[in-house]
Amino acid sequence: MAVYETTRAIGLGQAVAGRLSRAIHNITALVINWNDNRTTRLALSKLTDRELADIGLSRGDIERIC
Repeated sequence: MAVYETTRAIGLGQAVAGRLSRAIHNITALVINWNDNRTTRLALSKLTDRELADIGLSRGDIERIC
């Protein structure tokens, strides 16, 4: 009588799915972080030097922050 074992195939498939899921999550997190930095940089760039000074920043601080 022949026996077909599937536990390794399922385990391997789950491992691949887990790695793929983590990779997609990491890429999504990178895109979200990039977009947050972009919008922050844009908003701060629109402020005048006086407005930046009111919040304790200078124009040169914008790139360092974002």
